[in-house]
Amino acid sequence: MLRVGIVGLPNVGKSTLFNAVTRTRKAQAANYPFCTIDPNVGTVTVPDKRLDVLAAISKTQKIIPAAIEFVDIAGLVKGASQGEGLGNQFLAHIREADAVVQVVRCFEDSNIHHVSGSVDPVADIEVITTELVLADLGSVQKRIDRSQKSARGGDKVAKAELEVLQLLEPHLNDGKPANTLSLTDEQKAVAKSFFLLSSKPVLFACNVAETDLATADKNPHVAAVRAYVSQHHQTEAVVISAQIESDLVDLSAEESADYLKELGVEESGVGTLIRAAYHLLGLRTYFTTGEKETRAWTIHDGDKAPAAAGVIHTDFERGFIAAETVAYTDLAGLGSYAKVREAGKLRIEGKEYVVQDGDVMDFRFNV
Repeated sequence: MLRVGIVGLPNVGKSTLFNAVTRTRKAQAANYPFCTIDPNVGTVTVPDKRLDVLAAISKTQKIIPAAIEFVDIAGLVKGASQGEGLGNQFLAHIREADAVVQVVRCFEDSNIHHVSGSVDPVADIEVITTELVLADLGSVQKRIDRSQKSARGGDKVAKAELEVLQLLEPHLNDGKPANTLSLTDEQKAVAKSFFLLSSKPVLFACNVAETDLATADKNPHVAAVRAYVSQHHQTEAVVISAQIESDLVDLSAEESADYLKELGVEESGVGTLIRAAYHLLGLRTYFTTGEKETRAWTIHDGDKAPAAAGVIHTDFERGFIAAETVAYTDLAGLGSYAKVREAGKLRIEGKEYVVQDGDVMDFRFNV
């Protein structure tokens, strides 16, 4: 299962958010730096309203959503790349994550200590980015030394590595994360073997006060973060209120909906965050549905039908014949398989079919 690391400076709400995302109280949340030392890990289901619609069509009570892992990682401080604070542990744990959600504080509260003394989310982002880039720069420079020796000896793999490393070094030296460097597909494949911290896909979570969630678009801190990450990280920022999410953990679905309605919002920010992280990982969902269960299956963007079948069972992939397929929008709009067939919306797809997010599939196979 792919893993998303929750990172940020101390006291920005990481552990509170982790508890909300995982619907647990596993992570200690307190008003002092380095409250989290050992990372907490939790499996998170991906909210998807399409499952309820499909379950109603198939008249089944059993629903199984997609899932990913979230990890609450120790807070980072300036100098982490040199081992300051819990820097070495932080960097090791983030290296194990497949993607990163960076939580930034976008609320004012004199009762909650900020490690830098004032609330400035863009400066916070720059601190963490700098530490990741510095750690990567050190790794790249060491690798260049090794690759140069092998390349001079005629090693073709080393030559390919050296080419990419020499593109990365000045980019990192300018303070830019590796994931913003433009590379060809072949170069990206080479760069992936370097396991650089700043090469991981990243998403930013603007943690706002409880009273600001409904009006987050007017929050100057949120506006500053959105503008900055769009320009410098080529990614997006989502808004959450970790404290609200923490309060929702102990409420039923109905109570949560009423509470959010009182605050003037329709959905919790955590649902948006989880879905954004899921897509950030390059994951997509297809469905199977019937009388026994309705289930979301996780595939990678670009996977073909046999690989999608293999997610259910390796026998399905090995003996793949065809996939009976209908788009979710068509099935949901028409309301039944009978009407889908009448409308000619049910397709038989072969081995080369690239599965689309939302496809509802039934596989034919022979082993």
